[in-house]
Amino acid sequence: MTVTPRVKAILANYESDNPGTKGNLARILMQGRLGGTGKLVILPVDQGFEHGPARSFAPNPAGYEPHYHWQLAVSAGLSAFAAPLGMIEDGAASFAGAIPSILKVNSSNSLSTEKDAPVQAITGSVKDALRLGCAAIGYTIYPGSNAQFDMMNDLRELIAEAKAAGLATVVWSYPRGKGVSKDGETALDIVAYAAHMAALLGAHIIKVKLPTDAPLDLPEAKKVYEAQNIPRATMAQRVAHVVQACFGGRRIVVFSGGGTKGEDSVFEDARAIRDGGGNGSIIGRNSFQRPHDKALALLSGLVDIYKA
Repeated sequence: MTVTPRVKAILANYESDNPGTKGNLARILMQGRLGGTGKLVILPVDQGFEHGPARSFAPNPAGYEPHYHWQLAVSAGLSAFAAPLGMIEDGAASFAGAIPSILKVNSSNSLSTEKDAPVQAITGSVKDALRLGCAAIGYTIYPGSNAQFDMMNDLRELIAEAKAAGLATVVWSYPRGKGVSKDGETALDIVAYAAHMAALLGAHIIKVKLPTDAPLDLPEAKKVYEAQNIPRATMAQRVAHVVQACFGGRRIVVFSGGGTKGEDSVFEDARAIRDGGGNGSIIGRNSFQRPHDKALALLSGLVDIYKA
């Protein structure tokens, strides 16, 4: 694997990391059709844990079988495949070396009724990730939850352990809980704040939702956004601000695909991410819930947008 100048420049931003961690970041950044460009498309399949099997896979029953998702990521030429422990274990031998994997080490589920203090259980470990040949671990935090500090404390320990072992860390930073309104979960000031927290906690790759045009949620932040005339009218401008919040673009930032939507909407989002300087998409339901040929076509279209 010859690392491109673009990827070398990205790796240089992670000044404290050891060669093992940088090597695993390079594995992800050099993989697939976007390899070497600094752009990423990652397939995450943690929705069975989060939403249940029928809600996740009944629209395309082939998805009940874990190898389907591994093979979809490989066939589409994606950058990495992310999933909880059982799904990674199910395909780890068959797909060893075929695509970098990310072990999602915490998960929630839709049977929980906690609204003020949503939290996720730790369901995997750094040792599991090493055993299974993963390039990274993934972890979700809920800024705004009454349980957020416990989640951050756990993440701090996991990041330290992962870095010591030469693994990268992907942080899903999703504002949620008593401290955030429902509309505020995707408001620009909240999404940028959540992304910045992930960077400060030591994430290598930061995953957030796309910021919408919802009203700014924090009164004190709103004053600053208005006084400084921070551009936010278009999606690309909002993406650019989130990227700016991640150490001025010195951290890799990818954006979630969200709920099921039409192909045109997926591509429109991707163009805004590209034009705003984001590193790419981490897209699950909008790909694997489609029939196989349509999923491949969608993912191919996404890759083409980021290559442009």
